[in-house]
Amino acid sequence: MSHFKEEYLNFDEYIRQGEPSQREKAGYWQTAIGLQAVDGLKVSNYLQNTACRHIEGDITIDEARELVNQYYITKTAHNDNDEDKEEADRVSLNIVKVLSSPTFDFSTGGYQSVHRRIFEGVMKHAGEFRKYDITKKEWVLEGDTVLYLNWEDLRRAIDYDLEQERAYSYKGKSQDEMISHLTKFVSGLWQIHAFGEGNTRTTAVFTIQYLRSLGFDVNNDLFAKHSWYFRNALVRANYHNIAKGIDYSPIYLEHFFRNLLFGEQWDLRNRYLHIHPTEEWSVQPNLNTQQVSNKYPTSTRQTPERVPEQVPEQVQNQLFTNNENIKRLVMAIGEHQMSLKEAMTAVGLRHRMNFIEYSLTPAMTDGFLRMLYPNSPHHPRQKYLLTVKGLALYNELKKKE
Repeated sequence: MSHFKEEYLNFDEYIRQGEPSQREKAGYWQTAIGLQAVDGLKVSNYLQNTACRHIEGDITIDEARELVNQYYITKTAHNDNDEDKEEADRVSLNIVKVLSSPTFDFSTGGYQSVHRRIFEGVMKHAGEFRKYDITKKEWVLEGDTVLYLNWEDLRRAIDYDLEQERAYSYKGKSQDEMISHLTKFVSGLWQIHAFGEGNTRTTAVFTIQYLRSLGFDVNNDLFAKHSWYFRNALVRANYHNIAKGIDYSPIYLEHFFRNLLFGEQWDLRNRYLHIHPTEEWSVQPNLNTQQVSNKYPTSTRQTPERVPEQVPEQVQNQLFTNNENIKRLVMAIGEHQMSLKEAMTAVGLRHRMNFIEYSLTPAMTDGFLRMLYPNSPHHPRQKYLLTVKGLALYNELKKKE
């Protein structure tokens, strides 16, 4: 397998030119490998080559796991960092398998299961809650730590957070409200720090699965290239120090999710997140719109300063759509669930194939619409409903009316 090159680490070639199945698998590998950076880990060249074989369809993910397992069993020459690479390899393989699964359990047990499945064969206590209190020195906090939850209350806290999130409705909410709420939920779940190690990677994978279940088309590239920013943004969202005049700063995590879900272009570099950045790094810009965001010096929630410029049409298209067929379908469905026939009637069309080709399929491809039973496209009670992104468009269109 020596013909594979190291630049395939990001799998950009597969994502740009590969077949649909290759693009999907390459995205999973990008995320899985990129997330290892949160613990300073890098995968081996052997894992990268094995990943390419999996992407090209030569082997299954289980065969890939067995190949890597045999590689480390039979490896005779060892380097100082082999142990770290073995962890990164095994965890990356496990994450790809988790992300490839169409199932998702939004529960405390499901959250535990994600940790267990990710760190199976790597950590002795995979999937088990910690039974001790922890602190961690953080560079962005100049050596200070976030106050993590005491170990006796872990399960109760996760139960509560998931129950509150399950009861929350994204219907009728603006993009700002959605992002603010999602940031609060994810940062709160991470702050519990339920496990001795691997909390950020577990939270990231669980979040990806949850967002996909809501109908979002998650940008895998963002987790791949900005996983360390994601972790530091979680740190800043959960840190305050009254003596130093520093309050909770969720804005950095909000910027991450805005890029992830709505195609915005906030500059995601860790130097902005330091509690005492230099003047050069004290303002975080949106590279497309020239919006800027200052730090939160004293308030928990503060609207970033914005330069009043026209948002480029390209960005508008990422956030919403100029496709009138999609707009008409989104307005017709609104907050309801409709069968194919009901949706056709609602938009006033009679030709089934034209409706599917020019309205239904584009709306689903662009992430505005989803199936009620996505794993059974021909389910006898199949219905279509708006995703969170679709609801955002619906709310904006209603405002204009």
